[in-house]
Amino acid sequence: MTLKVYTSLLLLFLVNSVWTRTVRQVYDDLDPEHWVHYTSECPRECFCPPSFPNALYCDNKGLKEIPAIPARIWYLYLQNNLIETISEKPFVNATHLRWINLNKNKITNSGIENGVLSKLKRLLYLFLEDNELEEVPAPLPVGLEQLRLARNKISRIPERVFSNLENLTMLDLHQNSLLDSALQSDTFQGLNNLMQLNIAKNSLKKMPLSIPANTLQLFLDNNSIEVIPENYFSAIPKVTFLRLNYNKLSDDGIPPNGFNVSSILDLQLSHNQLTKVPPINAHLEHLHLDHNRIKSVNGTQICPVSIAVAEDYGFHGNIPRLRYLRLDGNEIQPPIPLDIMICFRLLQAVII
Repeated sequence: MTLKVYTSLLLLFLVNSVWTRTVRQVYDDLDPEHWVHYTSECPRECFCPPSFPNALYCDNKGLKEIPAIPARIWYLYLQNNLIETISEKPFVNATHLRWINLNKNKITNSGIENGVLSKLKRLLYLFLEDNELEEVPAPLPVGLEQLRLARNKISRIPERVFSNLENLTMLDLHQNSLLDSALQSDTFQGLNNLMQLNIAKNSLKKMPLSIPANTLQLFLDNNSIEVIPENYFSAIPKVTFLRLNYNKLSDDGIPPNGFNVSSILDLQLSHNQLTKVPPINAHLEHLHLDHNRIKSVNGTQICPVSIAVAEDYGFHGNIPRLRYLRLDGNEIQPPIPLDIMICFRLLQAVII
């Protein structure tokens, strides 16, 4: 299972990193005829690299409007401008668009022409970070694979806005103004292939309802969450990376075995109000508990198998897989207890 999870996440990482590189090829030595061919339809405000004819770079140009997009364009870069509206006219011929980056503009919901986004039938990646949106724009292209809406003013998610987005693998809503009331039981309905959900840096006090069952990465840092409901993670049996740093979790807010979940490989609970290490699963590989209120740590108590079993298995059995343990910023005094090292034979780093 671990191999499958890391393979999926590697693919997601490659998509995020490879395609976001700005391509500025050297074209001085290119055939002038090719240069004329690839720039004949290029908006004068933009850059059309002849060695990357499907891309249009209009970023950092001080634009207030989107220029007319040539039909050949797949990748459109419009970030870091002063654009306030998204209208249908510039996209009349742009029927092959796969990627639009509109980060760091001044786009509002009222500035998005009704239905303009959903008409981009082939769009896979839509970036609208650092704008002035107050709600998730709708309707959206049904083929979307990534939707990034971080650092807006979003406090409302329209009903069923995600219901047809079966291909969406990443939804980023971090650093907005979402309250618990904005996340209803059917808010994420339809996101059957979602892998990463980021709702960090909002104003949540409760764990969100009805997270898609296939979610691998759930980021909830910098909220005000106090309680983990009983059996919460049974509804998301594939969750692998869980971040709950900078919340208000206490020992009483975590049910017995609340984090004893076999799918979780990376658990981050830094900057909370815990006074003891919560029960963990033998499959867990990374545990972040720094900057809590933990005064001592007992390997015998936190070991997911008995110390005797851990000693008997050595390196050949199903011993706990913890490799990284962070405990700094608590009230724990070194040295590291010997029973921790006996239990967690695979530990490579302990920060205390």
